[in-house]
Amino acid sequence: MGRVAKSLTARLPIETDGRLAILLPVGGAFALSAVSAVLMPQWFWLPLALIAIAAFGMFALRHAVALCMIWLIIAGTTLEMTLGDLISPDAYQTTIAVVKFAELLLALLCVVRYGASPDLFNPTLAFLAIFLMGLAHGLHPDLTATASLRSLLGSIAPFAFAFSRLSPGWGRAIVRTTTLIPLLSVVAGIVLDAAGLRPLFQESGGERLAALGHPAFLAGICLAAIYACLIELYRDGRRRWMLLLAANFLILVLTGARAPLVYAMAVTVLTLGFVRSSVFAMPYRLLPVLLVACLVPLALVLAQDLPTLRLFNLLSSEPTNLSGRDLLWPPFQEVVSRSPWFGWGVGAGNAIIGPDSRLALLMQTRAAHNEYLRISVEGGQIGCALLIVSFVLWVVWHTRGLRRTDKTILRLAFLAFAGHAYTDNVLIATTACVFFTFAIGVFANAPRLMNTGEVA
Repeated sequence: MGRVAKSLTARLPIETDGRLAILLPVGGAFALSAVSAVLMPQWFWLPLALIAIAAFGMFALRHAVALCMIWLIIAGTTLEMTLGDLISPDAYQTTIAVVKFAELLLALLCVVRYGASPDLFNPTLAFLAIFLMGLAHGLHPDLTATASLRSLLGSIAPFAFAFSRLSPGWGRAIVRTTTLIPLLSVVAGIVLDAAGLRPLFQESGGERLAALGHPAFLAGICLAAIYACLIELYRDGRRRWMLLLAANFLILVLTGARAPLVYAMAVTVLTLGFVRSSVFAMPYRLLPVLLVACLVPLALVLAQDLPTLRLFNLLSSEPTNLSGRDLLWPPFQEVVSRSPWFGWGVGAGNAIIGPDSRLALLMQTRAAHNEYLRISVEGGQIGCALLIVSFVLWVVWHTRGLRRTDKTILRLAFLAFAGHAYTDNVLIATTACVFFTFAIGVFANAPRLMNTGEVA
């Protein structure tokens, strides 16, 4: 009894000091607000606003992981598409800007919570170099310095979390949240479709699953979710990750996106076939591979009878169709030829095809759908090479301390990402925010694993 009383007495001054540290500034702010209400009525709200900001900041610090998970779900479900359809087209760009700005703020919050990391090979530095080269060389005639700076912020946002020394708990929460995003998007899309607000499928050379966003964007999110399922499957071998893996593959097939499906299958087959695991035995790994091998011929046969689904329509009629990319690439290639080494500044890729041009109206897009070509427009061959090198060093540096399975799966995912970049906008879309945040979530496990002897 005496020992308990002594313990309580010992802790009392600390608890009292902690309360005083909070109560004194709050009481002082209220007193200042009362004085201002008498002497300067127009400023009485300022101390109260400071209290509110401080309270929100303390709440955010305490719940940083939960806020990052909520943000990741919002980014991954691509709500900008839904809001653009339900409210107005202007809501599309506004929502994207808010999502990326929120990521920068959350990254800053994580720096305050966990501490800063220099992250010397971060691709952000390559984008900054391209931005400075564009200013020195001269921006594209249709690109202003303000627009270039805005594009720079949008380009670096997906990598912002890497500048924080994140905890393994943050990383696990992010990776597991990633596995669920496509399912959450589809469930929400079913609700909107049932309410008659927005269709679940879109017509584009056949029916394509869109959920809350666009089929191509949903496919990009499915890629990150599939990689996340593989990471978790090789960490603990639980059956639920295999079920989620199958569900995400089904969603990916229904999006009708060919390239993402090819890369997802390649990474999954290589992982299950060749990456050994102590928690995921060989028979269980080979079973889904053999199942897919049996289903592929069946899918080719069914392609003749299921033309309404976009993937089967393309397989049966135009398997080599580039979906209009052969029309989009020439204007970008022509601009690259006019400044092959230094490019036209960050954001110049958005200025090549005019919003009211015949090509933009025909293709319903102004993007290059080829990140190597877009970066060559913005940074020339020097900028493109600099970005590629920074990516290679960044991935190698961060994966060197991961457990063997995490390292192998993530490196395969980045190789697939490099291939996917040839035909899609994998760096500028909001899907990039999800993919790189997922990757940084895997990176976050390296310090803990290096200390527990699990390094490859």
